[in-house]
Amino acid sequence: MLNTRVIILAAGKGTRMKSEIPKPLITVAGEPMVSRLIRSVKESGVDVKPIVVVSALNERMFRKALGDSVDYAVQKEQLGTGHAVKSAREAIGNADRVIVLYGDHPFLRPEVIREIAGLQEMNPRAFVMLTATVPDFEGDFQTFVRWGRILRDEARHVVAIREAKDATFDELGITEVNPAIFAFPTDWAWNQLEMLKNTNASGEYYLTDLVAAAMQAGMPIVTASAEPFDVIGINSPEELAQAESLRR
Repeated sequence: MLNTRVIILAAGKGTRMKSEIPKPLITVAGEPMVSRLIRSVKESGVDVKPIVVVSALNERMFRKALGDSVDYAVQKEQLGTGHAVKSAREAIGNADRVIVLYGDHPFLRPEVIREIAGLQEMNPRAFVMLTATVPDFEGDFQTFVRWGRILRDEARHVVAIREAKDATFDELGITEVNPAIFAFPTDWAWNQLEMLKNTNASGEYYLTDLVAAAMQAGMPIVTASAEPFDVIGINSPEELAQAESLRR
């Protein structure tokens, strides 16, 4: 069996939530978002003590809320998701592979996490990514219109992820979207994370750039599938209200 660690990114400020509480600690359906996700990870059996990446500013609040039920890594500067994963290197130790999740995705089911890990076992040198397919971008599915689209060739191989802001009109019609939940070999990742560039409007190191790196290296891209509301992210009070409504 491969030694797999699960990282939950939770260091972001979440300013759109308009709350003094870190976004992953905001309750949905009566429980902090990140607590729901941690329970799913543990029930999956993939990692009994996942790593939560926090910031220097919110570390105390997370430790108070979660105690020693998880391991911690501290992202000292808010320099993007790629930098956050690098911050967890010491906590990851000698694990063969890592699965990256997000603290504001509270509804990810254990079965989906197990599926990702299972694909890792079958494809130990592949880049594994989760996708979701929506029926359209109307009504309850409006929030997904901002997500990147999965581009595939005629053989159904992933050839690109196109961010919504960069997509053509036809590409925007693609209903398979990218939740940015990935799994990859750690030895490959550490090299690639060192080479990430922050030449973008935010000046951040994006984990999603690893997908293009894997493609350029000819690395197999293997996908797992989830229901859209399994991977819905909560980034605003409006999305929180929608999530509460959907769960009811």
